[in-house]
Amino acid sequence: MSSGYFSYPLPANEPVLNYAPGSPEKLTLKKAIAALKKEKTDIPMYIGSKEVRTGKKTAIHPPHEIKHVLGYFHEGNEKHVALAIEAALAAKEAWAAMSWGNRANIFLKAADLIATKYRSYMNGTTMLGQSKNAYQAEIDSACEIIDFLRFNVHFLSEIYRQQPQSATGTHNRTEWRPLEGFVLAVTPFNFTAIGGNLPTAPAMCGNTVVWKPAYTQIYSAQMFMRILREAGLPDGVINLVYVDGPVLGKVCFAHRDFAGIHFTGSTGVFNTMWKTIGENIASYRSYPRIVGETGGKDFVIAHKSADPDVVATALLRGAFEFQGQKCSAASRAYIPSNLAEEIKEKLVTGVKSFTMGSVEDFSNFINAVIDERAFDKIRGYIDRAKKDKKAVVLAGGKCDKSKGYFIEPTIIEARDPMYTTMCEEIFGPVLTLYVYDADAFDATLSLVNKTSPYALTGSIIATDRYAVGLATEKLRNAAGNFYINDKPTGAVVGQQPFGGARASGTNDKAGSMLNLYRWLSARTIKETFNPATDYMYPFLKEQ
Repeated sequence: MSSGYFSYPLPANEPVLNYAPGSPEKLTLKKAIAALKKEKTDIPMYIGSKEVRTGKKTAIHPPHEIKHVLGYFHEGNEKHVALAIEAALAAKEAWAAMSWGNRANIFLKAADLIATKYRSYMNGTTMLGQSKNAYQAEIDSACEIIDFLRFNVHFLSEIYRQQPQSATGTHNRTEWRPLEGFVLAVTPFNFTAIGGNLPTAPAMCGNTVVWKPAYTQIYSAQMFMRILREAGLPDGVINLVYVDGPVLGKVCFAHRDFAGIHFTGSTGVFNTMWKTIGENIASYRSYPRIVGETGGKDFVIAHKSADPDVVATALLRGAFEFQGQKCSAASRAYIPSNLAEEIKEKLVTGVKSFTMGSVEDFSNFINAVIDERAFDKIRGYIDRAKKDKKAVVLAGGKCDKSKGYFIEPTIIEARDPMYTTMCEEIFGPVLTLYVYDADAFDATLSLVNKTSPYALTGSIIATDRYAVGLATEKLRNAAGNFYINDKPTGAVVGQQPFGGARASGTNDKAGSMLNLYRWLSARTIKETFNPATDYMYPFLKEQ
């Protein structure tokens, strides 16, 4: 029984720890990493109240140390997906009926557990499992996931407060219901925070969820799941399964109670999902919500008035942090001819100064790409560029997978603005430059806008304010997150809600109120206090 209205004020963003030499957080993190490496974790699926071990075990190796085994996960099949759906549907009524205060406090407690007791373990599993350095992990698997949980509680409380007006003699109210059925969350390898947000955002709204992470993110995903359970998440609210994508889709998209999908991954996979859902539309109880953030071919355009140091720094960080394995990573850059040589020199010097190796050596700026498949794909682009007369490799280009999947950060200069690496998503440490006539800025903006099917992130670097204004206007639809005098990465929850359009997704802005509306189904209720007892209206009477 409700005994009051409860307030969840706008939170502050979680402070980012810096892991300076001798700092307590650095010592704690190194200790956690050592402890994680000593044990071989046996990772079950979590379905309803059960930890499910199938015996079909797959080893997890650090991408930067492929001979080491961190543990094993138990792979499932169609039967386990069906069981997860059953568990989600069985848990739905009680979960939806739980008071908002009790539901919210589960996620707030999970945020506090990550901020304190489990911070080093969330970061450690992300570093080892996904080959992120300490700072990139801190931003992702600590701060961003904490922010998603805390800000979404605030945003949802604000939504619940939105109520209609009532005329005299009546009372109107809006009931923000969860969707009817189960929600599917499919999460990628590159951000532990996305793995945390995609299942919890719908769950927070009263939905129950089947969650399938990428196999290369399972090591950190299972740590987050354990934290949710410790925070008090009831059985069956989020069900964590490890199955192949087509197996998952076959069962989920054919189920009558499929209510929606929260997805981050490739554009091709999302298109296939959308098509399958469309083909099955007549069999669903309701029209499913389809929310997805997909690919990117993110740009930086520098104006002739730009500061070369700002351009070089934005590109070195924006293109190569986390080995370019970000949907938002700077992948194509347009450099004005008057600054080209200076900027190229600074970029080459910067790449040569990078250190590359294991995440356990905190001095390494560059670590490994996620797996052999990614390694081979990225190397293919580099090898072709080395042989192509339309391109020249300015820096990097070395690839070695003998000990880990290491690709040297690579800068390609394209002589054709429509060269392959200017257009196609590579998802690795490869940046392609095109030098344009410094007096052809307007025409180059049009080129930026039409080169790629994607529209996720981009940035303009200039000191000329007319140039900033022109770029902001002409590139209005080229990026869902647009940056001025900054790199096109690093969106912060509550500050820059994230998402793009075109082939980059549905732009439902993770980390904002907009995203949460997608997991709610409004019901309007009108109560009349003094109901009519005669159908006759005054206008029907004559003198």
